[in-house]
Amino acid sequence: MQKLKLWDATMIVMGSMIGSGIFIVSSDIMRQLGSGWWLLVVWLITGVITVSAALCYGELSSIFPKAGGQYTYLTEIFGKLTGFLYGWGLFTVIQTGTIAAVAVAFSKFTAYLIPQLNDAAPLFEYGTFKITWLQILGIAVIMLLTYNNTRGIKSGKFIQSIFTASKILALVGLIVLGLIFIKDSHLSENLNIGTSAFQNLKGEGWTSISGSAVLGGIAAAMVGSVFSSIAWENVTFVSGEIENPKRNVVRAMVIGTTAVIILYILCNIVYLSALSRDEIAFAANDRVAVAAAEKIMGEKGTIVMAILVMISTFGCINGIVLSGARVFQTMAKDGLFFKAATQNNKYDVPEKSLWLQGIWASLLCLSGQYGDILDMISFVIVLFYMLTVFGVIWLRFKKPFIPRSYKTFLYPVTPFIYLIIGIMFCVLLIIYKPNYTWPGFILLLLGLPIYFLIKKKQ
Repeated sequence: MQKLKLWDATMIVMGSMIGSGIFIVSSDIMRQLGSGWWLLVVWLITGVITVSAALCYGELSSIFPKAGGQYTYLTEIFGKLTGFLYGWGLFTVIQTGTIAAVAVAFSKFTAYLIPQLNDAAPLFEYGTFKITWLQILGIAVIMLLTYNNTRGIKSGKFIQSIFTASKILALVGLIVLGLIFIKDSHLSENLNIGTSAFQNLKGEGWTSISGSAVLGGIAAAMVGSVFSSIAWENVTFVSGEIENPKRNVVRAMVIGTTAVIILYILCNIVYLSALSRDEIAFAANDRVAVAAAEKIMGEKGTIVMAILVMISTFGCINGIVLSGARVFQTMAKDGLFFKAATQNNKYDVPEKSLWLQGIWASLLCLSGQYGDILDMISFVIVLFYMLTVFGVIWLRFKKPFIPRSYKTFLYPVTPFIYLIIGIMFCVLLIIYKPNYTWPGFILLLLGLPIYFLIKKKQ
């Protein structure tokens, strides 16, 4: 029985996108580019490619309106091997690693309110490996939300709608307060620094890595903004549980991604207004939103912001937990995942798939390495986005008469915009920041022997 309406689907899009990134990554972007103009350019480019991809995915969702989303699209268009490699990356790190990273971000901002969590001795320590109370809190959140989602789609969508609506209202409040009550605005100062500022970044802390290559600097800085803008495609994973998926999935993606990108850009304008260039670049622990809130509302502002991030991350985890398990269930039905993940429980949700996802995400919490892995996998996420967008063009040539209740807006301009920017992003990362690229290839290659082993057993 389909129980997710357009509102619910839009809340999944927005709730999965807005996690901890928007509150943190602008510091790193500023350290690499050193200019308010370039900070906004990075977010604008990210917004263009995000909405472009959503428009393209809409066409595929109208052709394949069933659970599994991007996994289903890639399998149907390019074959089981491509679909498996995507699903392999999704389970090993993309989906579960994101859950783990956002859960620990929730813990860290909780510790801002409860310092004892930071000060407590590790529960277990062996060499560099530690189990801390922050990790335990992160795991507890994952387990709680996993359990809640096993109680049925209605239970999961209720939490998603409440927390997503709360953090959107809170973000809007921060933006309004920031734009109205900032007394000494730094906006003109930050924008007047100039477009060549990053070429002359020197001194301790600045991390420009691209010499005089403008595009190289932008690509390296976009790693953070791109990661903050992913996961909107999670709504396609639950297409089979959305009312009128051929119509509502694309509407949810376009409305959700556009609204979030607008909020992101406005948030960065608030940062540029409230803080100087150096205050943005060197905010404590990169918590640029906390620094801005302190300038706007004083000491109480930091507490308000910490609560906002806790709400944001909690809702983000729920959205990703709710949607990801449907992909692994679809893979199991195709014989490419654990057989136990195929069955629904009495609440008509894939309980075993949810628990497999939750347990692996919890282990990544304990590993302490999930953050590094996520940085490295950002490159691979964009590769799969490009492959899926290319699938729209491929199907137009191979199956031009297949029914499409929605066609990509401004086709073929829209997919080509994404592919051109995506290719430039990936190539420039290979040149200027290879540590963000080759580990992702290795991870995908590890999936090949597993795929052929599965096929051999079959």
